[in-house]
Amino acid sequence: MLPFPKINPNIIEIGPVKLRWYGLMYVLGFVSCYFLIGRQQKARDLGLVGARLQDLIFSLAIGLIVGARLGYVLFYQFSNYSYYLKHPLEIIAIWHGGMSFHGGLIGAVALGILFCRRRKLPLWEAADVVIVTVPIALALGRLGNFINGELFGRPSNVPWAMVFPAGGPEPRHPSQLYEAALEGVVLFIILWLLKERSFKAGTMVCFFLGGYGIFRFLVEFCRQPDPQIGLLWGLLSMGQILCLAMILTAAVLYKFLPQKAPAD
Repeated sequence: MLPFPKINPNIIEIGPVKLRWYGLMYVLGFVSCYFLIGRQQKARDLGLVGARLQDLIFSLAIGLIVGARLGYVLFYQFSNYSYYLKHPLEIIAIWHGGMSFHGGLIGAVALGILFCRRRKLPLWEAADVVIVTVPIALALGRLGNFINGELFGRPSNVPWAMVFPAGGPEPRHPSQLYEAALEGVVLFIILWLLKERSFKAGTMVCFFLGGYGIFRFLVEFCRQPDPQIGLLWGLLSMGQILCLAMILTAAVLYKFLPQKAPAD
C-alpha cells in the first residue's frame, strides 16, 4: 500500500479568497490547449491564431464549465431534482463541487459549433485540430481530482492502493491516476501521432470520442460509483452508460462524416 500524499488542495488562502489546485489545473488545461493548437499547421491554415484562437478557447471554456455543472445536476443528481427546483442557485454553485465530463463535452461542442458558424470556419476541420489537444487538459483535471482526494477508486489490495481521506479506512485504487494516464497521456499520444494522417475531416473527433469512451469505460470498473446512484442494474455505473453512448456516437458519426474530396 502507498501513502496518499498530503497536499493542501488550496495553494493560497487570503481570507475568504482561495486559489485551489483543481482550479489551477483547469487554467493550465486551457493554456496547454491554446499552445498545442497553435503548433499545428492545420490550425494556422484555418486562421486559428492570435486573438481568434483566444476567442475560441474562451468560448470553449465557458461551454465546458457551464455544461459540466449542468451535466452533473442532470446526469448524477436526478434523485435530487426537487432540491434544485427549490434552490435554483445551487445549480450554478460550482464551488460546492460536482462537474461532469460528459456534460462539459456537450457544452464545449455547442459553443464550438456556434463559434465556427459565426466565424465561418469549417466545423470538422476546426474540431479536429482542437480535439487532439483535449487529453492533456483531461490529464491535468484528473491530477486535480487526485490532489483533492475525490473520485477515488474501489477497495483494492493492489500494492499501489491508497487510503484516501474521504474514502474510509480501506485501501483503494488511485483511479484518478489511471484516468490521467489513459484518457490523458495515452490518448494524447495516439491522437497527436495520427493528426497528420490523411483522414476525412472529423475523423480525429471520432477517434477521441471512441478512445475516451473505451478508456473511461474500463477505468470505471476500478472507480467507486457515485454514492447517490451506485451501479445501474447492479452492473454498470452512470459513467459507463455515458461512455457507451460516446462509443456509439463515434461509430455512427464516422459513418456519416462528409467524404474527403478527391485530390486533383
